[in-house]
Formats: sequence, structure tokens, C-alpha cells
Amino acid sequence: MLTVMDAPAAVGHATDPSDETLMTIGELAELTGLSPELLRTWETRFGFPRPTRLPSGHRRYTGADVRGVRHVLQERDRGLRLEQAIDSARRAEDVTENGSVYAALSRRHPGLASYTLTKRTLLALSWAIEDESTALGARGLLIGTFQKGRYFGQSRSRWEELSRTAHATLAMADFPQHEDASSPARVALPEDSPLLREWMVVHESSGFAAALVAWELPGQTGLPEPERHFEALWSVDGRVVRDAAVVAAQAAAALGSRAAVDVLRHLEEAPAPPSTSLVAANAVFNRMVAYTDGTTLRGRRPR
Repeated sequence: MLTVMDAPAAVGHATDPSDETLMTIGELAELTGLSPELLRTWETRFGFPRPTRLPSGHRRYTGADVRGVRHVLQERDRGLRLEQAIDSARRAEDVTENGSVYAALSRRHPGLASYTLTKRTLLALSWAIEDESTALGARGLLIGTFQKGRYFGQSRSRWEELSRTAHATLAMADFPQHEDASSPARVALPEDSPLLREWMVVHESSGFAAALVAWELPGQTGLPEPERHFEALWSVDGRVVRDAAVVAAQAAAALGSRAAVDVLRHLEEAPAPPSTSLVAANAVFNRMVAYTDGTTLRGRRPR
């Protein structure tokens, strides 16, 4: 049997079981280098891994569980506490299963309210988040999805300015290739990525945390751009913001972005941000209202 130190990294192997294969806890232990007793302890304390139960009550596991346990071991080798490593594995599985930050966030925080918003309103809220982070001098992390590279082009000078005071910045769109050294770093999304239908602005710092994540509703052919509808979640809860940032960074890192790998390493090692104060949250809302009335929006180029 493998020892923990010999356990393979959280990557696939040619002989790994599929996600349809059902294994015993002993077979999972053999593939990961852990004892069945330790796996049962993890399940009792952390609800991980979560087995399928047969009518007889016996546990069964799949290839996804193998990947999850290996991910935990890899993160532990990097120095994370067990609880952090397990949380990271759960987020990684969310990305693998859904390929969508919105879906992953909905799954992890089912109490979040969802709203149908127009692109015009999303634009106002996005600028409110970005501007409040600048006003507070928050040197944090900023992540955004732009769907199309031309939309990013319309916001490029603004995001370059935001990048100058940010700890790190990632912009994700249908770029032709990753640009890790640029500011903001560009993450190229493939044509089959669900993120191409998503709108996201995530800012995380010790003084200001906010996340806006939305997906574009289908069947809107012919609608004017500002009136296109999205299903949206937004929050200033530090836990929600951290999850949004990590899931987005994991998705980008899985696509080969080295800049995203650096961001992910920072996120996994840093404590989660506190929730945004009521004063700052009100400031974001007030900015959004001011931008939505059209006066400010007319003075800017649309995203």
C-alpha cells in the first residue's frame, strides 16, 4: 500500500476508475494511500469524502472521490490545514462538475437570493463595486469575466487603472491566449466554457469584499445589448466572496493560466476576508442607484 508521502498528486491517471465505477472504502484507501479508518474519520468530522450508500448501508466511492482525496493530500503538502484542504477540494469538484462560478456559488450558498437583472443594471453594480474599492484604497484582488474580448477592450483602460492599485487582477474572456505578465492578467476561455455566458466582478481585500456573479439567460436574440437579462447573485459576505474568488481562480488555473495559479496560492494561504461593513455596503448601493439613472452611464462607454 502507498504511504501518504507516496500518494499521487491530484491529477488523473490512465488506470484511475471512472466516475461511474463504484469502489469499496478499501479500494479508495489503496488508491490514495490512506487507511480506511482515516477516511471514515474524515467523513465523520468533515463530511468528506461523501460516499454513495448501498441499500445494505455499505459505502461506495467513485473516481471523483479519488481525485478529491488526492487534492486534499496535495494541498496538505503545500502547508494548508486539513479543513482548508478539504474546502479547496470541494470547490475544485464544483468547478469540475459545473464549469460555472454561478452554479458553484449557488450550490455552496443555497441561501443567496437570485435576481433577474438587465445588463444595464449589472454594469451599474459592477462599476459601483470597482469604484468603491478604489475610493477605499483597498489593495486587494480583482477578478472579472467579460464574455467577449471586445467587451474587455471597451473597459481596458479602466481595468489597467484598477490594476495599478490591486494586489492582483484577472480578466477572463474569449482572448486568443493567456497573457500572464499583462496587467490585468488575461485568461483565455475556450469556446465551450460556461464562463463565456457569465458576468462576474469579485473584489476581495481586508477592508472591502464584494462579489457579483450572473449568467445570461438564453433566448434573447434581437434584444438590445443594455436590455439583455441575467440571473444574478451578489454579496458582501466575506465567506461568499472568498468562495467566488477561489472557484474563479481554480477554473482559470485549470485552463493553464499561471497568473491564476499564483492567485489561487495566495487565496488558499490567506485568511478569508471579513464581511464588508454596512457603511461600505450602503456606499456601493448608493453608487449603483446613481449609475443606474443613466446620467453617469451616458458618460462612459458600455461594457
